[in-house]
Amino acid sequence: MNNNQFTLHNLLLYRNILSDNIIKKLQLLLEKNCPHYIFYELYSELLIKAEQLHLKSNLLKNYIIYLIAKDENIFSKTAEKSGGTLDINSSLYQVALHDIKIIKDFITHSLLSLAGKEHMEFILDFIPTDSSETTNIPVLFKYFDADYTPNQLVQELIDYYACYSSGIMSDYTVFRWNSSTGFTGIKNHDKIRLQDITGYEHQKEVLLQNTLAFVNNKPANNVLLIGSPGTGKSSSVKALINESFAKNLRLIEVSKLELKSLSTLMGTLRDHSQKFIIFLDDLSFEEFEIEYKYLKSIIDGGVEITPTNVLIYATSNRMHLIKETWDDRKGNTDDVHRFDTVNEKLSLSDRFGITLTFLSPNQVEYLTIVEQLAVKHDIDLPLELLQAEALKWERQHNGRSGRTGQQFINHLLSHQ
Repeated sequence: MNNNQFTLHNLLLYRNILSDNIIKKLQLLLEKNCPHYIFYELYSELLIKAEQLHLKSNLLKNYIIYLIAKDENIFSKTAEKSGGTLDINSSLYQVALHDIKIIKDFITHSLLSLAGKEHMEFILDFIPTDSSETTNIPVLFKYFDADYTPNQLVQELIDYYACYSSGIMSDYTVFRWNSSTGFTGIKNHDKIRLQDITGYEHQKEVLLQNTLAFVNNKPANNVLLIGSPGTGKSSSVKALINESFAKNLRLIEVSKLELKSLSTLMGTLRDHSQKFIIFLDDLSFEEFEIEYKYLKSIIDGGVEITPTNVLIYATSNRMHLIKETWDDRKGNTDDVHRFDTVNEKLSLSDRFGITLTFLSPNQVEYLTIVEQLAVKHDIDLPLELLQAEALKWERQHNGRSGRTGQQFINHLLSHQ
C-alpha cells in the first residue's frame, strides 16, 4: 500500500478539498487494485474542469493548486483581512505551514506514481481551447515547484489571499444577492465603460470621484441617481466595475424584495477585504410597501455600524422614492400626524449623501449623442439625413434619451 495515499486526510485547514470528486478519485488511483475505469473517470472530469477553468500544463497539479487558491477557510479569510501581514509566529501560520507541507509533498511525490499511467500525456501538457481568458491562479503555480520552501509558499498564499481573496469573491466582480441562496456570481456582466456613455459629464465625474475616494479608503457617500428612463443612470453605476481602479471593487445587485436582508448582507461583507457597492436598480416604492424602512435603517445606521467597505448606489425614475398621494397632503385623512407621514415618505431620498439628476436631453443634446454614436459605429450617413432620421425615430418611439439614440443606431446598423 502506498504510504502517501492517506496524506491529504491529515490536512487541518484545507479539508474542504477532500470532498472534491476529482480529489476523491485521485486518492483511489493511489491505492493498489484500483478499478481501471477510475482512470478514465478522473481524466474525463479533469478535462471538463480544465476547459471550464482554462487550466493548462500539468492538470493534476494545477487543479489542486486551484482548489487551494479558492478554498475559504479560517486561514484564507484571516490572510485576506490581514492585508498580507499575518504574523509568521502565529499559531494559524504554523497550522498553514503544516498543511502546505502535506500538499507540496503530495504534488511532488504522490503524483509521480501516476506518471506511467495510460493516456497521462493528455493531462500533463494540456492546452485549453480558449486560452485567452485568464485567472489570477497562475501566479501561484511556480511556487509549488521543488525550488520553493513551504515557508515561501505560505507567504505567497498570504499575499495571494490579501490581493485576490478566496472563494466566490475571487471568481467574480459582479454578484446578485439572495437571502436564501447567498451570492450568485455574474460571469457575463455588462462591460460598458464610463467613456461609452455620451453626455452627463458632470454626473459621471461626481460619481467617479466619490467611488475613487471609496476605493482609496477616504470618506465617501451613498449615491442616488434619479431621472428619466434611458439616460444612463444604471449604465453609469455598472461602468464603475470596469474601470482600471476597480481591481478590489465588487458590485452586488440587490432587488427590492431583498431589502429586508440588507443587515445580513452587510454582516457578510464586513468580513471581506474588498470594497462593495450595493446596487439598487430602478428603485421605487408604492405607498403600501414598507421595504424602504429596512433601507432607511441601514443608511441611517442602527445599533450596528455600517461596514466601512460598503456603499449603496441606487437608481430611480422618481425624485422621491416612495409614492406620495394627494391624500397625504389633504387634511381629511385618518392620520392625526399627517405631516409626519409626508416627511417620512420624503426623507428616504434625503438619506443619500449625493443625489445626481439625469434629465432627458434636449434636441441639441440628443442629436449630439446620435452623432457621437454614429462615429463610434462607423455609420457613413450625411449629417442632415442622420439628424432627420434620428428625430423621426425619437418621435415614433420613446422620446429623447441616450437609450433611444442607441436603439436608433442599432436600427441603422441592422440595415447596413
